[in-house]
Amino acid sequence: MNWLGLMIGNSQMHWAYFEGETLHKAWDTHYLTAASVKELMQGLMAGDLPAEISPPSQLPLYLASVVPRQTLLWQSYPNVRIITLEELPLEGMYPTLGIDRALAALGAGEVWGLPVLVIDAGTALTFTGADANRCLVGGAILPGLSQQLLSLAYRTAALPSVKIPQEMPPRWALNTPEAIQSGVIYTVVAGIKDFIQAWKQEFPSSRVVLTGGDRASLLSYLQTQFPEIASQIMNDPNLIFMGMRSVVLSS
Repeated sequence: MNWLGLMIGNSQMHWAYFEGETLHKAWDTHYLTAASVKELMQGLMAGDLPAEISPPSQLPLYLASVVPRQTLLWQSYPNVRIITLEELPLEGMYPTLGIDRALAALGAGEVWGLPVLVIDAGTALTFTGADANRCLVGGAILPGLSQQLLSLAYRTAALPSVKIPQEMPPRWALNTPEAIQSGVIYTVVAGIKDFIQAWKQEFPSSRVVLTGGDRASLLSYLQTQFPEIASQIMNDPNLIFMGMRSVVLSS
C-alpha cells in the first residue's frame, strides 16, 4: 500500500510519501488554505509529489497535527485517518503530550533502538526520552532558536531581528546583533549539553537523536563547542514519519 503522511507542525506542514514500508520522499510546505486543500483533493498538486502519484487524493493520508485549525481543513479528505496518542504503543504518555513528540520518540525507538532521547529542534526545542520498556520518561520544552531570536525583536523597542548564524558567533560580541546571537546560542548549546549528560547518567547506553528544521545548525554549534557530546548524536530528519510508519504497519 502506498500512502501519504502529513505532520502539521507549528510553522509548516511536513509531508512524506511511502511505498509500503519505504519512505520515498519527504518535503515541507507552508500551511494550505481551504481552497488549496480542495485542489489537492482534486489531484491538482501532483507536481509536488513523485510523478507516479496521480491523483494524490486517492492515496490514504495519515495525519497528525498540533494545529487544530489546520486539522479541520482535512476532515473532508476522502481517505484521511487522524493519528492520536491513544493508538501509539508508548506507555506513560500524558493527555497533553504533543503528538509530534510522541511520534518522534516512537520513530526513534523503531530506527535507533531504546532507550532513546529525541531532541527536536523546531519552532519549539523539545527533549523527549523513552526507556527500554517503551515507556515515556519525560522531557522538556523551550522556544526554538528562531523563536528566541525573534522574541527580542518583537518584545523590545530597540533590539533588531537577527537570523540564525551559520557559525558560532563570538561569545563576547561588540555589536548588538552578534550579542543577541551569542546570548541565545551559547545558552541553548550549553543547555543541550546538560540535558544529554543528565540523560546519559541514567541511560548510559542510550542513543541521542537530533531532528527538526534547525538540527543542522545546532549540530554544527555542538561540534564546535562540545565535539565529544556532538559525536554521540545521531542526525535523523524523519523520526516523526518513522513513528507514523509504525502506526500504519500495525493497523
